[in-house]
Amino acid sequence: MIELEGPLGKSDAVNRELVSLERELATLCKNNTIDPFGLYLYGLVLKEKGNENLARKVLVESVNSYPWNWSAWSELQSLCTTVDILNGLNLSNHWMKEFFLASIYQELRMHNESLSKYENLQGMFTFSNYIQAQIAKARYSLREFEQVEVIFEDLLRNDPYRVEDMDTYSNVLYTKECFSALSYLAHRVIMTDKYRPESCCIIGNYYSLKGQHEKSVVYFRRALKLNKNYLSAWTLMGHEYVEMKNTPAAVDAYRRAVDINPRDYRAWYGLGQAYEMMGMPHYALHYFRKSVFFQPIDSRLWIAMAQCYESEQLHMLEEAIKCYKRAANCNDTEAIALHRLAMLHRELDQPEEAAFYYKKDLERMEAEEREGPNLVEALMFLATHYKTQKRFEEAEVYCTRLLDYTGPERETAKSLLRGMRIAQSGFPSMDVEHFHP
Repeated sequence: MIELEGPLGKSDAVNRELVSLERELATLCKNNTIDPFGLYLYGLVLKEKGNENLARKVLVESVNSYPWNWSAWSELQSLCTTVDILNGLNLSNHWMKEFFLASIYQELRMHNESLSKYENLQGMFTFSNYIQAQIAKARYSLREFEQVEVIFEDLLRNDPYRVEDMDTYSNVLYTKECFSALSYLAHRVIMTDKYRPESCCIIGNYYSLKGQHEKSVVYFRRALKLNKNYLSAWTLMGHEYVEMKNTPAAVDAYRRAVDINPRDYRAWYGLGQAYEMMGMPHYALHYFRKSVFFQPIDSRLWIAMAQCYESEQLHMLEEAIKCYKRAANCNDTEAIALHRLAMLHRELDQPEEAAFYYKKDLERMEAEEREGPNLVEALMFLATHYKTQKRFEEAEVYCTRLLDYTGPERETAKSLLRGMRIAQSGFPSMDVEHFHP
């Protein structure tokens, strides 16, 4: 297969022995003279031939007879693409079944259920590095990056030569822009084993963070030469091509990722971004919808979909508002959703709703001690809005805050305050500045 397809191509290689293998194994199965490992092999052959229902049945029989063959559980997991299929399996109770369920829950994006299973298993297998790594991956999927970093640091202390799952750790360091920690991790895995897909992926992330996207692609391609089904590398390579403005190559990489795993929300999101760059919002929207279906707790995906609805070609502002509301409820760390909600309601001439979101955005900026144009915009709108509503006391609070600034907003605030004093007293302003000496 490798000779026919090259390092990254698709292969049309066919295993001509499958028919005879299936015939032989089916006969053994029928005569009940097959052991659990033979059943595992039979399941593999059936899967290759596309007979998934029978493959599942045979693999269930294999793991029920001999629960310690993790390879059989992994093949069974690849055949369970929905919760309904999983619930239909007739599995015997065994502690290995708990490992299987924890793993498949993660695959089916049921992260809280997966985390709960792994935490229960940790009580039984206290010093298991595997379980610790899986807990970190589940928390990574829940975007709990601070806790993930702590778990991986602890894991590296216990197992300093570990390469497995360290690509997830590198993704966290990349997201948090921890240059020195990512550099240290990259050097560490090179010294341990540089010919591992995870090692290449970590180095790719390191070069990406440095802005050296061409070098980054070289390492992601190297990871794929070592394992052409390495999902993370396809997706990350797609991101690099987006950065390099090579949209066709990005689309191809993302498509390969969703071919391997149709539930990979990052690849669907990447496809949405790529089509948005090409000015095709209808296509982009289709892919963004796919990504939020598989990862509804990620605010970035809802924001991307909202921005797509806002585009000139679509201009579906009510739909954009719904998406921004979902983003605001999903811990929008980039603080985009509340501001956009306020602006869209303002554009739709809905001042009460706009004021509500400006107020919420202002509270958040104060809590995070953030300054900037968004803060001034919120104060200006609220001051003007409450003055129009004749709620002068509230308007005065926002005007007074605007007096701390030096730009045109200060003069606007002075003007608003004068206007409110006139309205409250019923007399023209008798400012001392207006009298001649």
